[in-house]
Amino acid sequence: MKFTPLHDRIAIEAMLQEEKTAGGIIIPDTAKEKPMRGKVVAVGKGIRRENGTIDPLEVKIGDQVLYGKWAGTEVEIDGKKLIIMKESDIMGIIG
Repeated sequence: MKFTPLHDRIAIEAMLQEEKTAGGIIIPDTAKEKPMRGKVVAVGKGIRRENGTIDPLEVKIGDQVLYGKWAGTEVEIDGKKLIIMKESDIMGIIG
């Protein structure tokens, strides 16, 4: 992928949820919730402060993260569906 987010933005590939419930019931596409967990595939350089210094981001490529249900903007780049969001939209790193 040839995409680099700017500043404190991050590109995340959403992790799909299960298509069946624990009881074996298949969930139709219309009833599925938007995923809130994903894998970081690209990160920006960091936040530029007023004095010109750059604070690096805490997340890195490969991290699994938890984010808000309606966070970010969905885009498609090179056939991959990604969510672009600011680091502040991420609630935490999993694992």
